[in-house]
Amino acid sequence: MNNHLDPRRPDKELRYKPPVQNSQNGQGEDLTPDYMNILGMIFSMCGLMMRLKWCAWVALYCSCISFASSRVSDDTKQILSSFMLSISAVVMSYLQNPQPMTPPWTTVLP
Repeated sequence: MNNHLDPRRPDKELRYKPPVQNSQNGQGEDLTPDYMNILGMIFSMCGLMMRLKWCAWVALYCSCISFASSRVSDDTKQILSSFMLSISAVVMSYLQNPQPMTPPWTTVLP
């Protein structure tokens, strides 16, 4: 009934097409989650093996960045395992030495 009052024009509608990403011209995918995931695993292992609390906290920070910037299509098992490894590094470092963390730049050398 109100077709003549309808301001929409179906002949002018265009369907959205996402731009094609070509990895050859430098416009490829973002590798930040992958780099943060690897850094998180490295810092987790350093925190566990060398009992460095700051390494464990940096690992947890990197894992959070990796989780936050990951896409739905990424492998969630690897991100979750890195996150759990960093949490275990923090927990184990405080179980071995429950004293508060002292930053490495504040220690006084004899």
